[in-house]
Amino acid sequence: MKKNYEIAVIPGDGTGPEVVAEGIKVLETVAAKCNFDYHFSTYDIGGERYLKTGETISDELLECLGQKDAIYLGAIGHPEVKPGILEQGILLKTRFSLDQYINLRPVKLYEGVYTPIKDKLPEHVDFVVVRENTEGLYVGAGGYLKRGTPDEVAIQESINTRKGVERCIRYAFDYCQKRNKAKKLTLCGKTNVLTYAFDLWERTFNEVAIEYPDIETDYAHVDALCMWMVKNPEWFDVIVTDNMFGDVITDLGAMIQGGMGIAAGANINPDGVSMFEPIGGSAPKYTGQQKINPIAAILAAQLMLETIGEQKAASFIEAGVAKVLRENIKDVAAGKMGYTTQEIGDLIVGYIQENC
Repeated sequence: MKKNYEIAVIPGDGTGPEVVAEGIKVLETVAAKCNFDYHFSTYDIGGERYLKTGETISDELLECLGQKDAIYLGAIGHPEVKPGILEQGILLKTRFSLDQYINLRPVKLYEGVYTPIKDKLPEHVDFVVVRENTEGLYVGAGGYLKRGTPDEVAIQESINTRKGVERCIRYAFDYCQKRNKAKKLTLCGKTNVLTYAFDLWERTFNEVAIEYPDIETDYAHVDALCMWMVKNPEWFDVIVTDNMFGDVITDLGAMIQGGMGIAAGANINPDGVSMFEPIGGSAPKYTGQQKINPIAAILAAQLMLETIGEQKAASFIEAGVAKVLRENIKDVAAGKMGYTTQEIGDLIVGYIQENC
């Protein structure tokens, strides 16, 4: 009997619907190849809906999303909506409500893709960042005193719990073991200044490490790690860090691997529903022009398949992406690819149909 997956699709804002359409096309192709089915349910969530209704995402809709096998997101962000409203009201609310406590970000340089890191090749850039996704500075703890006056005070607190830190670190160790490459896990923190939060992180990391004798461990301050990501990206296999530092270093990682157009991410609840997305944002100035690179969205679909257990189908997608990046696309940047958004999707689909 065929497996059938219930997938929530949130095309979102800007170019989100364009890239999601190509991801769905690729998903349908590998599903036919690998003998499983999808049922897609599309949800109108994003800036346009907010402007019309004043609603970001309701508790009822979140409950509905929580019943799915996965969530496939295009982009959230609208130029007519004040920054922070959609990000907090949709993205953070979804991650927190569905307890998607892992943000998983592969940083992989594919053959044929330019990296600004001199003399580095695909064999030098292939690591993964495991970012804690529901705690830290992003929980919104804090407030103002004397707001709008010369004596204003603004406080933003980083909340780190033993439970939240430990489950993130354990996920990273398990992922490093499963990845089975260098089998090296690096903790990224700032123990010399942020002494309370990262004392908790470091103690937990060292205690959990005892249970994984086959995994090599090390530690790097976040500022040093950023330097080494540029100078020696080959030093890294899996990196685990908190919410804020993870947000920063993964964007640096995206540039190292060639740009936002090919960077994908996952918001994972290992025991619940996870959400998969390209990380480049809605790119509103390109809306409707078919100029945006869909590969990040297609690689997000690959991450989704890996997470739900369809490894063979995921490998087909990566093979198609690798071929198109190596042999077809001139430049991964929007408008410079030599193909339209839809044509890139067609190239990947054609490869999978003929070769997988």
